[in-house]
Amino acid sequence: MTAEVQDNPERNRFELAVDGALAVMEYRRSGKVLAIVHTEVPSALAGRGIGTRLASGALDIVRARGEKIIVRCSFITEFIARHAEYGDLIA
Repeated sequence: MTAEVQDNPERNRFELAVDGALAVMEYRRSGKVLAIVHTEVPSALAGRGIGTRLASGALDIVRARGEKIIVRCSFITEFIARHAEYGDLIA
């Protein structure tokens, strides 16, 4: 797997394409703050760490752009609880 997370601002989401399926993390932007509202990994990709790759890739993009997040998605809440290195991104 060499796919990378991409921001798709026209659709307000980060995307990770793997094996013909698309995992997404939807957001709502307000200036330099993104409210993360939903993360979805197709069942065909379940159990392969795709959600983790999507979350870490998206949050790395957010960090590189100097932005912050508001978490409204249970998956991302749990992800940050397990990966404290992303806690500084919370607005």
